[in-house]
Amino acid sequence: MSDSSRESLAGAGWESQQPGTYRELMPARVVNLSWLDPVTLWKARNGPLASLFGDPTGRDRQRWVSGQRERGAAGADLVIERDDPDTYSFLLLGDTGEGDDPQYAVVPGMLKAGAGTRYAVICSDVLYPVGSANEYDTKFFRPYRDYDAPVYAIPGNHDWYDGLTGFMRVFCRAPALPPAPRPRALTRAWWRTLLWAKPDVPDDARVDEARRMRSAPSQTASQPGPYWAIDSGPIRIIGIDTGLLGDIDGEQGEWLRRVSRGPRPKILVTGSPIYVDGEHHPCAIEGGGTVDEIVRDPERNFVAVIGGDIHNYQRYPVDVDGRRIQYVVSGGGGAFMHATHTIPRVTVGGVTEDRFRCYPMRGDSLTFYSRLYGRRLHLRRLFDLTPDEASAVLAQRLGVPATRGTGARVTLRTRFVASVLGAPPRPDRRRRLRLPVRRVLTRLLSPGSATYSPPFFKSFLRLDVSPAVVRVRCFAATGLLAHELDPPVEDDFTIPLPANAK
Repeated sequence: MSDSSRESLAGAGWESQQPGTYRELMPARVVNLSWLDPVTLWKARNGPLASLFGDPTGRDRQRWVSGQRERGAAGADLVIERDDPDTYSFLLLGDTGEGDDPQYAVVPGMLKAGAGTRYAVICSDVLYPVGSANEYDTKFFRPYRDYDAPVYAIPGNHDWYDGLTGFMRVFCRAPALPPAPRPRALTRAWWRTLLWAKPDVPDDARVDEARRMRSAPSQTASQPGPYWAIDSGPIRIIGIDTGLLGDIDGEQGEWLRRVSRGPRPKILVTGSPIYVDGEHHPCAIEGGGTVDEIVRDPERNFVAVIGGDIHNYQRYPVDVDGRRIQYVVSGGGGAFMHATHTIPRVTVGGVTEDRFRCYPMRGDSLTFYSRLYGRRLHLRRLFDLTPDEASAVLAQRLGVPATRGTGARVTLRTRFVASVLGAPPRPDRRRRLRLPVRRVLTRLLSPGSATYSPPFFKSFLRLDVSPAVVRVRCFAATGLLAHELDPPVEDDFTIPLPANAK
């Protein structure tokens, strides 16, 4: 088995630079997605508009689900019944569809580690930047054409930038929604519609042609809507749609309360993680309550929550009333890497630094971004940090031992680079740097760019289910040949299931 990044520089991808074979899977012409391009930001404008002028997601989501029920494509509880045995495996990956190197670099290792799995789940942001139905050919069907099992999905905020039209066309075979009634003049909703991006008109012939790449009977999947429940072996997997702004409407909230009842162990899959970056985001439900209140209810029997949206891996094992719920971020399936070196020393939900896990490790994240900005600013002698230098400066700032042993010295230069790229200040100096200033630095300089050469620090999960436990492994995908042939395991833990709960 390959070393993990916790064990060696080679495991992280810093030593061997032999690229893998993933480029052979890509189309001849690929447009690298840049999140610094004003055109990309303009296409994705519906998120900021929803924050300023009101979010129509809940209303439109209800229209989608109502339409599915009227067509007979969805039952009242939106449950997918499968015939999986009590012992089986499935894959989970999030934030997949940039359609460029970081996405395709995940595929060879996913096929290797995913051998024998019965299906896959994508949690959040199937497509970037705006979820257009006309881009599913190169950003969904082509990369996963050799995965010989069904794929289910829940949308993320980027899938909502086209009103969910592409997502519903591909995963639910639903026709486009009729136009909503025009709001009254000069209301907030009226101002929103002036700039609101309209969805692309799906090219049905192009979508149907793309669908042939995953047309084998073993790959066929049908889901009732943007949120659903899957009864699979001894567990129930519940996927919720958190829309543009990371919350859910009242109708979906009532559905979630209903399908969460009973003793069967449950895993929640969500587009917005509940614990992330050292913070707790319980996910509001319109009309009152939160998703996390439902998860923590002992009578609901949730054992894990897995969310996308943030493009890395994080795990928070939270103890709740004598039992443990694993809160996981799994958004490393194919988009640019969100930094982990900006995560402060973890003390949230009773989880401390010694129990917290992330991938990439903070030192590798800082090395990645120092090299990126060293090239971009033509200041490599100043910015470039070795993995040992990055680990050493972060260990000092966080007050924790370095995960990989390092003899590197912390210098004025390494402290400067860490500060500029958004690393948390030392605990004894945290009050000296105003939090808003640190957040601005973090957002502007650290997590908004991509590179198109390995290592990519992508990841995906394999869950092995049995009547007694669920084993969860986080596999790394760096884009390097050695890791395609033998994907490193970056985290490995088990979730006990209550006896006689099915």
